[in-house]
Amino acid sequence: MRFALEALFVDVPAEQISAARDFYRSRAAGRGPADFAELKEARARKPAPRAVVPPPLEETVEAAGVRVPIRVFLPADGPPRGVYLGIHGGGFYMGTAAQGDERHRALADALRIAVIGIDYRLAPEHPWPAAPDDCEAVALWLVEQAETRFGTSRLAIGGSSAGATLALATLLRLRDRGVVDRFAGAALRFGTYDLSAHTPSGRLIADEYFIQAYVGHVPDRDRTLPDISPLYADLSGLPPALLVVGGEDVLLEDNLTMAGRLSAAGNDVELRVYPAAPHGFTGHPTALAATAIDGVNSWLSERFG
Repeated sequence: MRFALEALFVDVPAEQISAARDFYRSRAAGRGPADFAELKEARARKPAPRAVVPPPLEETVEAAGVRVPIRVFLPADGPPRGVYLGIHGGGFYMGTAAQGDERHRALADALRIAVIGIDYRLAPEHPWPAAPDDCEAVALWLVEQAETRFGTSRLAIGGSSAGATLALATLLRLRDRGVVDRFAGAALRFGTYDLSAHTPSGRLIADEYFIQAYVGHVPDRDRTLPDISPLYADLSGLPPALLVVGGEDVLLEDNLTMAGRLSAAGNDVELRVYPAAPHGFTGHPTALAATAIDGVNSWLSERFG
């Protein structure tokens, strides 16, 4: 069998690839905060998210003894046919649910589903396991309340970067509770699946401050815990998963490995690798990103169908 990365690339128009390469050549490479002082500055500089119409409902839900703020988007046209739990990225130490408002509003209306954004607690003020505790609590609340609250029990989950990591950690917790079958799918974009520095991608990000902020209190030998680094988990018994990653993502190798391990564990897995795309590319203003997001939306629509 021949195996080449190019064989895994999504077939997208050549002009989109060329435009993406031009965009990234003219865009300065960013880096994350190097310490808590820089993190506070980065948080303060973050622009406020643009308002969406109609705005989300803001409330706090409780499950498993945890209270978590959420943002609820209902479709404009008719009752929802499912509920999507979207988990924002940001290295476990930045971001808010509101940063996903535009995507979540568009997703709710395009797919006619309810969309839930989670304001999970951030590191280093609230290191692991605060974030997965919060995400699990909202997922359990949906398992218990979705039918009553939204008129549907059809659920899906997803996220980008740290959000994909938390989505997968949440599914593992739900599986161990015996309720993961309530979720019809997981849309995972460029997740950070190893925080132990043992894998190729894990070694490349080993010196990043977000790891110290999130799991600095955890001994090195324990950072392969599935709740921290899902790549090391027993991955059996999970719902269908879509993995999206860029061909130039620093986390590409670990995403390839995660797709292989999910498949080897007997799960339904689809892997989509986009050429000329670095980490976080679906949040960038390129036609390539729009194509990838449209593909995620179509995949989710099939899960709710």
